[in-house]
Amino acid sequence: MAEGEWQAKKFWNSGINRRDEKSSCRNPPPKEKDMSDDKLLQSRRNALKCMAYGGAGTLFVLAGGVLTPVNLAMAGDYGKGGSKPGKPLFVQISDTHIGFNKEANPDVNGSLTQTIDLVNGMAEQPALIIHTGDITHLSKPAEFDLAQQLLSGLHTTELHTVPGEHDTTDPTVTEYFNRFGKASDNKGYYSFDHAGVHFIALINVLEFKAGGLGTLGPDQLAWVAADLKGRSSSTPIVVFAHMPLWTIYEPWGWGTGDADQLMSQLRRFGSVTVLNGHIHQIVQKLEGNMTFHTARSTSYPQPAPGEGPGPGPLKVAADLLPKMLGITSVSVQPHPRVLTLVDTALA
Repeated sequence: MAEGEWQAKKFWNSGINRRDEKSSCRNPPPKEKDMSDDKLLQSRRNALKCMAYGGAGTLFVLAGGVLTPVNLAMAGDYGKGGSKPGKPLFVQISDTHIGFNKEANPDVNGSLTQTIDLVNGMAEQPALIIHTGDITHLSKPAEFDLAQQLLSGLHTTELHTVPGEHDTTDPTVTEYFNRFGKASDNKGYYSFDHAGVHFIALINVLEFKAGGLGTLGPDQLAWVAADLKGRSSSTPIVVFAHMPLWTIYEPWGWGTGDADQLMSQLRRFGSVTVLNGHIHQIVQKLEGNMTFHTARSTSYPQPAPGEGPGPGPLKVAADLLPKMLGITSVSVQPHPRVLTLVDTALA
């Protein structure tokens, strides 16, 4: 796979190693100081190939702009008295799809409640919750009301959201903004700072290019340029939107058509983490100092890119479903400042 290309795996194949990856998955890479740049890059690529076959979660350590995955089984008991990567910064929840009631998951309310219990049960509570869209399934007022009621059960009170395409299907496109639009002045995009990290929330679901790719648009891109102007390149940046901000699979519209213009503005920063939802599965990419990560859904899985006739709810055995749903938690370590991502399944 060429450098810069997306790397996708079916994360639910827990415990399975392909034959050509077996040895590299089982043996940890040497320490970085003993490796050439080429060998280090190859080690990180191998780690990315292996991490999707882990169990409940993967620990991601971001240092010097590079996100390195570590199997949770080897990372210590995070948050339970063992070695911890830093203070919890936020938890990413995505694609709750309140209102969905098909075979793929007839109880999305229950799986969101289980997710909330998982977050509330963390040894150290995160400072923020970030929801990367598709809060509801059909943008109905009752769905938003129920979603707000369920999300109010989170112990963390600071909730930041961006809309998904399922949140903006009402005729006037107002239901989402009536409830979550204040932070962005009803534009859908905004920024804020927390713990020395600069957060940028973007919207890419109001216009679609041919094939269904999301769009940021010139106004939003100009706003980002102004927002980043004058900021030190050493400032850690977290960007989050609903649809992936790189093209994962164009035939299914899994990408954002004008994302390259955004990336050109972010490349000068030493640490950039880009978080998305939409595709209901974990996909990662490393590109220079930028780390891209899409999250599991809390509602239902979708097929891996290109597998089957198209995207949509994927029905699996009941005992497999919790392993395909989950959250991403992000911690910050102040000295030196690094971000750490931990993916956790509901089971």
